[in-house]
Formats: sequence, C-alpha cells, structure tokens
Amino acid sequence: MLALTCHGDNVKPALVMIHGFLGSRVDWTPLLPELSKYFYCVCIDLPGHGGSPVLSLDTPGLYQVATAVHQSISALHIDKYHLLGYSLGGRISLHIARLYKDQVLSLHIESAHPGLISSSDREARLRNDKMWHSRLASLNFNDFLNAWYQQGVFSELSVVARQALVKKRSNNSALALQSIYLATSLAVQEDLIQLPNQISAPCHYYVGKDDSKFLALALHWQSQSKLTVHQFERAGHNVHLAAADKFCQQLILQLIETPQ
Repeated sequence: MLALTCHGDNVKPALVMIHGFLGSRVDWTPLLPELSKYFYCVCIDLPGHGGSPVLSLDTPGLYQVATAVHQSISALHIDKYHLLGYSLGGRISLHIARLYKDQVLSLHIESAHPGLISSSDREARLRNDKMWHSRLASLNFNDFLNAWYQQGVFSELSVVARQALVKKRSNNSALALQSIYLATSLAVQEDLIQLPNQISAPCHYYVGKDDSKFLALALHWQSQSKLTVHQFERAGHNVHLAAADKFCQQLILQLIETPQ
C-alpha cells in the first residue's frame, strides 16, 4: 500500500490527489483547508516518493502505478472518487481513469501530457529522459535538482522560488526516484488523447497562461475531445502553487457541479 493521508469527513465525496515527479502528498497542503470543507481529500505519495515504498516496475510501468494507487484507495473502502493529478500525477490519473472508469466520478488534470503520437517524438523524448536518468544516478542530488528546475517548463519561477523548491525536494531519495523515472516516461506512455471521449466522467484541464507549451497542448486536446480547459493568469506549470486560491475555487466549482 502506498503512503497517504486523509483530510475531512469520510462521509463526503472522496477527492484523490496525486502529486508530480519529485513531489509528495504534502504539496497539496495549502488547498486542504478549503477543499476538505466539501470533500474527503486523500493525498497519496507515488512509489519512490515521500513515504511510499519503491516498487519493482516494468517499462512502461504506468498501469502498474495506477493499479497501486487504486488499490490503496480501495483499502480505505472508497468505491467512487474524484481524481486530481498534477504533471506525472496527471498522467497516472489518466491511466487510473482508463483502468477504473466506473470508479472515477470526474477527472481533473493539471499540466500533464496525454501522450506523444509520432515515433520521432517518442525517440527524442526517450533520449532526453535517459539523459536525465543518468544525471539522477550520477550527480550530487542538489546539483540534479538545480539543473532540473532550470528546464524551460519552470522558467516562470523566480530565483527565490526555484531555490525554495530545490530545498523542499532535497529530502527525496535519488535511488528511489530512479526506480520510477524511466518506467513512467512520457516516451513509453500510450497516446490517451481520446480518453475523455471514452469515459463518462467529466474531464477538466487546468493550465497556467504563462506555460505556453502546455497551454497550446491543452487547447489542442480540447479541440479533439470532451475536455474543458481552465486557464489561470500569472501562473506557469504548477498552477496550484502559483495561484492556489483561484485554482482551488475553480476546482471546487467543477467538483460541486459533478453528479456524485
């Protein structure tokens, strides 16, 4: 079973919250005072993160991780739940919804990719991810983190914010992270762009207007499937960090409108 914490009244509808790569369940803490008024919030650590164990994963291992998350939720005797995932957590959420569509009441994806289509894009991504995996294995962990947060997707971060993230993430285990990194690479993920058309649960996408790459991706995805995009001013890749109050308000609005 994966490590998790629950917040709120368990008679309320369940909201399962899944963090991104390098994160943990505590990343959702600023949202919990408001969300727990309406929902039973289950914050879960992905394998190799926070308090969760390292799992022996195949490559690809996205469905294995999705199954581990669902089994941990089921152990709480939760049958149906809303699902929120950020970045890697969003990609895992897509796989959960694919496997357990009858259990997912609504799907909320923040800054996550539905999957690459062309073989050339997959090959390029795999080369890039192998390079980062090599860095994770060989660099001092703080040096890895400093390099990781210099990527373009995090360009909106100030120097102070970047330093704070490096410090916050430094309690991770590089060895544990290696166990999940390539197994959940976007390069080995199937294309799930049509998933919103294949499930009955409402699907929402949350994206910062300063994250030009994922904003374009979200709008293209919306044009291809039953997906509603929500855009946020003065926010980049991590919307729930940069615009916590507005993100929380919009999320609650969509959750409350979903039949339980």
